[in-house]
Amino acid sequence: MTHLSMAAPRLALVTCATVPEWEVDDEPLRVALGERGVVFEQPTWDDSGVDWGRFDAALIRTTWDYQRRPEAFLAWTRRVEARTRLFNPAPVIAWNLHKGYLRELEAAGVPIAPSVWLRAGEDVDLAALLAREVMAGGRAFLKPLVAANSDGTLRFDTGDAGELEAAQRHLDVLLAQGRDMVLQPYLGSVETEGEYSVLEFDGRVSHAVRKIPVAGDYRVQDDHGASDEAWTPDAEALELVRRCREAVRARFPGLDAPLLYARVDLLRDAGGGLVVNELELIEPSLFFRHDAGAGPRLAEALLARV
Repeated sequence: MTHLSMAAPRLALVTCATVPEWEVDDEPLRVALGERGVVFEQPTWDDSGVDWGRFDAALIRTTWDYQRRPEAFLAWTRRVEARTRLFNPAPVIAWNLHKGYLRELEAAGVPIAPSVWLRAGEDVDLAALLAREVMAGGRAFLKPLVAANSDGTLRFDTGDAGELEAAQRHLDVLLAQGRDMVLQPYLGSVETEGEYSVLEFDGRVSHAVRKIPVAGDYRVQDDHGASDEAWTPDAEALELVRRCREAVRARFPGLDAPLLYARVDLLRDAGGGLVVNELELIEPSLFFRHDAGAGPRLAEALLARV
């Protein structure tokens, strides 16, 4: 299907100044938009000289430095949304930027990894906390609640005095910096099975991938040497995706349509079931390269809204 229009839409595919040269995953989307007569530019989100009002819509794509200045980024989303259509909407981005949204998903019936939420500025005795939460004797995981690309994460052996001491220092520094954190049991399946990602466009499943870290690592991003491959989601995965979709709909009843894009990241827990690791609604990699129809599907969904 080809979008027909009397006037070519003008779109902003929003990026940042630090996108690595090897990043080409969005090329199928750019090709699909070009084939449909769309005029698009790729401005950086923090370029004060951009007139966002001259675009029919702004699609957040590779703004991969936003976590360094989250408040500035959120202010930018509000300014842009006052001038044009922003995808995804600014209130959704504000909610999704802080991983505390996982608590709301869990309350809505979405399974997540067991989590202990730690507030910035708290004085936390990690050893005592691990004993109280019955996490001692295995591996655990610390993660900042505003972060991307595994920044600030730490895997450690709770039974190793040296690693526990290093984890305490790591936690102390981040909490003192004003960063909220979460403590979870380490899900070792990421090393053997990887992490699954299911992509939705316009509220419908488009495609899915399995991301595989390098041997001995847990980080599933390209930056860290991980690989990825096409994957067919099973009924369990699709049910978790549906629950996430419904939870977002309930959280934002004023939305006039499903989210334009979403990525649900899944891990296998110690009991063998899938849990939601993250729900990516801001600037996720969309793995167009693993499905020839994915770029055209998102292009059509976007053009239907402008």
